[in-house]
Amino acid sequence: MNVYWLEQTEADVSRENNWLSANEAACLNGMRFAKRRADWRLGRWTAKRALSVCWDVPANPEVFKKMDIRPAHSGAPEVFFAEQAAAVTISLTHRDGVAACAVAMSGVEMGCDLEMVEPRSDAFVADYFTIEEQALVARSSLTDRPRLLALLWSAKESALKALHEGLRLDTRCVMVNPFATSFDLNGWSPLQVRYTGNKVFHGWWQNTDHILRTVVAAQPLDPPIPLNIPAHFFDSVSWCA
Repeated sequence: MNVYWLEQTEADVSRENNWLSANEAACLNGMRFAKRRADWRLGRWTAKRALSVCWDVPANPEVFKKMDIRPAHSGAPEVFFAEQAAAVTISLTHRDGVAACAVAMSGVEMGCDLEMVEPRSDAFVADYFTIEEQALVARSSLTDRPRLLALLWSAKESALKALHEGLRLDTRCVMVNPFATSFDLNGWSPLQVRYTGNKVFHGWWQNTDHILRTVVAAQPLDPPIPLNIPAHFFDSVSWCA
């Protein structure tokens, strides 16, 4: 199965809001806090840029307004185009001014996550990781530990998103098995997440520039395919109109 991946930063987002659907504009207007508004806009922008490439449609306000990213009852994002549910699955994540969108052109259970590679406390490990994961952390070197913890945590977040539960579930109900010795040519490495009840999620992880990325799905998937934004998709005149 193919999964497509796009990352954007706050600097990429249009300063105007004329690319939001009516539902999205109403949602944004109801947000009080600037950081929440910025993160939310960045996520919607990243999703629409990704979808415009996958669907091969122009990236302009008129088309973007027809794309409506709605939260399902679970909170997971659902895509509508011209008021019709789209046969596509997306997952969104953001951290420190960077957002990522994973896109699958099917109805598969899928989740993605971004985490920063940074020190975490022993209490964090004890509270959120399984006994097996704690043992894996204990065997790691001090140098590798921050990256390993980011990987384990990010993979858990991705799996919980794929389950449409998020952090409503105990993070110890999913156990991560990173296959750290194998690397794909584009820098992604395989992993597996097992959910209580023997449900298995297949996935990939990548670490560059202190950012740890993960994506998992309920069926085997190839390494994520990066999306390139064609220069001709961006029309500075139309965005300023």
